[in-house]
Amino acid sequence: MTVDEKTFINKGSVTKYQKNDTDERLSACSSHDKSFSQEENVIRNTKFHPEEILVSSAECKKKFSHRETFTDHKTAQIGEQSMTTTKSEKVVYRKTDLSNFSRKGNLTNHQRIHTGMKPFICTECNKSFTQKGHLTRHQRIHTGMKPFICSECNKSFSQKGNLTKHQRIHKGVKPFICTECNKSFTHKTSLTIHQRIHTGMKPFICTECNKSFTQKGHLTKHQRIHTGMKPLNCTECNKSFTRKTSLTNHQRIHTGMKPFICTECNKSFSQKGNLTRHQRIHTGMKPFICTKCNKSFTHKTSLTIHQRIHTGVKPFICTECNKSFTHKTSLTMHKRIHKGMNPLNCTECNKSFSQKGHLTKHQRIHTGMKPTICTECNKSFSQEQYLKKHQRIHTGVKPFICTECNKSFNHKISLIKHQRIHTGMKPFICTECNKSFSQKTSLKKHQRIHTGMKPFICSECNKSFSREQYLKKHQRIHTGVKPFICTECSKSFNHKTSLTIHQRIHTGMKPFICTECNKSFTQKGHLTIHQRIHTGVKPFICTECNKSFTHKISLTIHQRIH
Repeated sequence: MTVDEKTFINKGSVTKYQKNDTDERLSACSSHDKSFSQEENVIRNTKFHPEEILVSSAECKKKFSHRETFTDHKTAQIGEQSMTTTKSEKVVYRKTDLSNFSRKGNLTNHQRIHTGMKPFICTECNKSFTQKGHLTRHQRIHTGMKPFICSECNKSFSQKGNLTKHQRIHKGVKPFICTECNKSFTHKTSLTIHQRIHTGMKPFICTECNKSFTQKGHLTKHQRIHTGMKPLNCTECNKSFTRKTSLTNHQRIHTGMKPFICTECNKSFSQKGNLTRHQRIHTGMKPFICTKCNKSFTHKTSLTIHQRIHTGVKPFICTECNKSFTHKTSLTMHKRIHKGMNPLNCTECNKSFSQKGHLTKHQRIHTGMKPTICTECNKSFSQEQYLKKHQRIHTGVKPFICTECNKSFNHKISLIKHQRIHTGMKPFICTECNKSFSQKTSLKKHQRIHTGMKPFICSECNKSFSREQYLKKHQRIHTGVKPFICTECSKSFNHKTSLTIHQRIHTGMKPFICTECNKSFTQKGHLTIHQRIHTGVKPFICTECNKSFTHKISLTIHQRIH
């Protein structure tokens, strides 16, 4: 063995091989004086320069320039059986000054690395290649040809390398291991992508918004937001999509396929996300919690809509009148006003509605239908929202709390009215006298003073009243009902004020005090009469002789003279 021969133990019997026929070496690469025995070795040589050539097998005299290629060749010869290495079995590498190429084609291919020449052009897309073999592989994209077939599952591939990678799935081989977490992968690219989790590296950056991604595919999908590109089309309706998953989900509309089934109620869904949300009905899970009031929701969209109560955000704006809404559906319904769209008419009164649900609720006025019933007291309601409000009477729940005094209320409108006490706000103003009120109902009652309207009429004596509460008090005269009973002596009264005054007899309380002489009284009217002694006011005048009196009873007695 000469000095320039390096010997290695190998699994096959090999002999030293050296090309002596210098006529076979046609020329050398002028860039780095390298020669190659095989066509593909040009590319390999650009990566590795060991200047070692593996010699041929003793069995078939075939020559190899790479150890891996030689090993594959030997395995094919003797099958999958394990091979025992002996001392006599050696692979010989010869360090030589390979100054020439054995074939002219090898040199030509190699020189294209330096010239950048790509003479093999695809007729479909004009993409060019340095070697014909590379073009052949590329053309399979257009032809759909996949000549490499997996013997396990018959899946086909356009390239042999892809088949080799695929076969690792069946063999369970995962040779690429993460040094951080020991997770293993079948492909090196999968490992590279995974390692970015540990490094935080996001090398693919969007030129439009500078958002970065760990994978090129993710960037490509993201860029469609900016370009508006939707390359995936539905063959049924031609609707286009940016992502394959979106197209797949959409196509289930046409096929009716619902592969995701609830194990509780067997309801099926076209998308996994819809199943996940549905299952929260059975589990009662509400993972989305409002940071302001701790109210929880089953869906993220419900939380987003709810949070607008706290923020006051109304993102949906009418282009006609600039009115804004918290919900998109509210805007859609509102737009029908401008379009004059009220297609749903009540057959009883011809009132029109923009939504079928509103019409249904309205029709209950005519039918008297009250389908929602309270389980506590069997009271029925025309709408579910009315039932929910009513049930707070039984549960004692008062969810609306005043931030000023912590007083709580059953209904939101009650809280709003209450808060006007703290703010002093009186938005309802009388057009006759400019007196203002905190509540609209208070204004309406007040306006009856100006109009003289007394809409509440007693069915017994036809006496009319401006307020319903006055009528109720009056009707007790006819019915004899005295609902207010003294706990001390059991005496009953028509009015609560009468009971309050009476109870002062038992308590001795005299809250009304004269500022002149400090004499106290149980009733305000008694104090008013008493104060006339000090003021000299005599408001009761006789129409016959103009004599005046401090008390009405005194005038009555006097008038008997006339």
